[in-house]
Amino acid sequence: MKLNKEEAFTGLEAAIVLIAFVVVAAVFSYVVLGAGFFTTQKAQEVVYTSVDQASSSIEILGDVYGLNTTSPVPTGPVIDAVRFTVGLTAGGSPVDFGQTTLTFSTNENVSRLDRAADTLTDATSISPGQWGVIRMANNDSSDLLLENQEQFTIYAMPVASDAIEANEDFEIQVRPAVGTAYAIERSAPARVTGVNALY
Repeated sequence: MKLNKEEAFTGLEAAIVLIAFVVVAAVFSYVVLGAGFFTTQKAQEVVYTSVDQASSSIEILGDVYGLNTTSPVPTGPVIDAVRFTVGLTAGGSPVDFGQTTLTFSTNENVSRLDRAADTLTDATSISPGQWGVIRMANNDSSDLLLENQEQFTIYAMPVASDAIEANEDFEIQVRPAVGTAYAIERSAPARVTGVNALY
């Protein structure tokens, strides 16, 4: 009489199969978790990049002034230069004004203003169709990188044909290399004088 005692072998086989399932499940879960962490990291990078691209790091500090630097034209005095001061927003990234462009627009025309100099310049050396940084506050290096706690005063002159007449609306867009453009929309007063606070 032959007896088959396979209970022990069946238990051993079940243990081996169970261990194999546990190992496979552990490897699979590690791969899934790794892919999840990778996806989360990429999504976070996209969100941060989108916020940087969609938000402006600069803001206007104080008033925007329109200046009449030339003798009155036959129709009356016009604003032929605009002066304003910019700084960083709270938590804003530094802005390189060496890579920044300015666009001037009215209801009839849009033009790009050229940078007059790669460093601090004087307002008298800025010609129509140009802009420049004429004053830097809290800047020890005299470079065009606007950093935290610094202030740059910008002087912009549209071309003569774009001079702003009384009650005329205009817009200046400050376009940094990174981030969205910052638009300055103002109107000339009903009576233009030498220096005009624009609102």
